[in-house]
Amino acid sequence: MRPTAKFSISFGLVTIPVAAYNATDTSASVSFVRIHTADGGRVRNQPVCSLEGVEILPDEIGRGYKPGDGDTVVPLSDEDLDALPLPTAKTLTILAFVAGGDIDPLQMGKGYYLGIDSPAAAKPYVLLREAMERHQRVGLGKIALHGRETLAMIRPMEGALVMQVLLWPHQIRPMDGVLPERQAAVARNEVSAAEALMDSFGALSEDDLHDHYREALDEIVAAKLADREPEFPSGEEQPAGQVMDLMAALQDSVRAAKRSRGEDEETAPRSGRAAQRTAAKKSTAEKATTTEATSKATAKKTAAKKAAAKSTAKKTAGRGGRRAG
Repeated sequence: MRPTAKFSISFGLVTIPVAAYNATDTSASVSFVRIHTADGGRVRNQPVCSLEGVEILPDEIGRGYKPGDGDTVVPLSDEDLDALPLPTAKTLTILAFVAGGDIDPLQMGKGYYLGIDSPAAAKPYVLLREAMERHQRVGLGKIALHGRETLAMIRPMEGALVMQVLLWPHQIRPMDGVLPERQAAVARNEVSAAEALMDSFGALSEDDLHDHYREALDEIVAAKLADREPEFPSGEEQPAGQVMDLMAALQDSVRAAKRSRGEDEETAPRSGRAAQRTAAKKSTAEKATTTEATSKATAKKTAAKKAAAKSTAKKTAGRGGRRAG
């Protein structure tokens, strides 16, 4: 891979020259091109000057900045941007170390692998990585990438350092109008049923991580080129529509999840809170059985003692009567 950027990580007085490599490949995703529906011709985006109405060559295209909401555009050259007094232009200065869970996933952006850019960077690179692993912290800093300053998070991953671009807090929109005006109330048994359904889910399989949409799209394209009908494997149809009986839907979902894994609903192992509740019930039943058996045994012993006492009393009374005669 070719690096997309080179800079240094500043860790106190320690400097680590690194090269950033794209960690993701968006070219493998499904993409479409625009066509003219009348004849199938490609519809292309042509750069046209808004003032002259003529097409512009690539080497005549520069960049401009719109301050505020007006129509004024200020041209900016590469020299202007290089002259910006930004310490983040060539250096990612770590400003704080925080727990990874403190980062809102909504802020997560593009990811980069960070490799060392000189042999001398190997030891401080490993030092920073191992310190974050042992301390269970990620580093937060700022870096200028592709002409823009951005927040960035550095974290260890599989023996390497990874940088994640973060959105600024003001780029996260508030949730105004998202939540319902009146919150729905759920019963405790419904929450327990939902937990049981969560426990019934297994781990992700390789098939779950497969892009079936792309395969289906390729089949449609192949069928069109071969002038035939597309062939798709038959799958279980997912239920649609509004669920009216929530508890019934949760219980049916648990049974369906177990059937999909070939588990017997009666003998399938339970996990999580469901298992704890089952174990508690079993323990309570065993205790009750033990208590009942102990009570019966004690009652038998008591009855036996009473019978023995009566027998002794009778014998004593008989001997006393004979002496009196």
